[in-house]
Amino acid sequence: MAWLIILVAVMLVISPVLWLKPNPRQKRVARMRTAMSRAGVTVKLARPPLHDAKGVMPHYRWPYPPQQPGPDFMLVRDTEAGPALKPFRHGWCWRVEPLRPLPTAAEAPLEALLTRLPLDAMVLESNRAALGLWWWESQDAERFSSYLEDFTALRDALAGRPDQLGKDAPLEGPRA
Repeated sequence: MAWLIILVAVMLVISPVLWLKPNPRQKRVARMRTAMSRAGVTVKLARPPLHDAKGVMPHYRWPYPPQQPGPDFMLVRDTEAGPALKPFRHGWCWRVEPLRPLPTAAEAPLEALLTRLPLDAMVLESNRAALGLWWWESQDAERFSSYLEDFTALRDALAGRPDQLGKDAPLEGPRA
């Protein structure tokens, strides 16, 4: 009987510790977020820009240089889009279309990303501050690192092309 009481007491002490131990998915996500943070990607949990979003979702951001803001646009996976949204390519729809056409240098990296992104990638967006991806982190750091070159190329091609010019920007374009 004394052994049974000791066993129950030990189990009561150990069980909360086991609950706090991260599961394999949590370990994989932590490794991936650390690797992406070292690569210059900002990872934040926030409410996604989806119609019926409940809770938070991981948001990976590639910041534009402060002197070169990016354009505003948002592409949504067609499974999350309504019928009123304009289709783009590869199962993606425009939720917010850029005011100016995207530069030709951005087309190849954008195409590469849209065809390769995992199915749990829901939103690809850009604003003045950063290029962002909302997704559920289904891959590990090694696999997701294969996208870094495309994201960097896309960010670099979009940098310096804001939809609205700042107060200090000239009204005319460069003269030939």
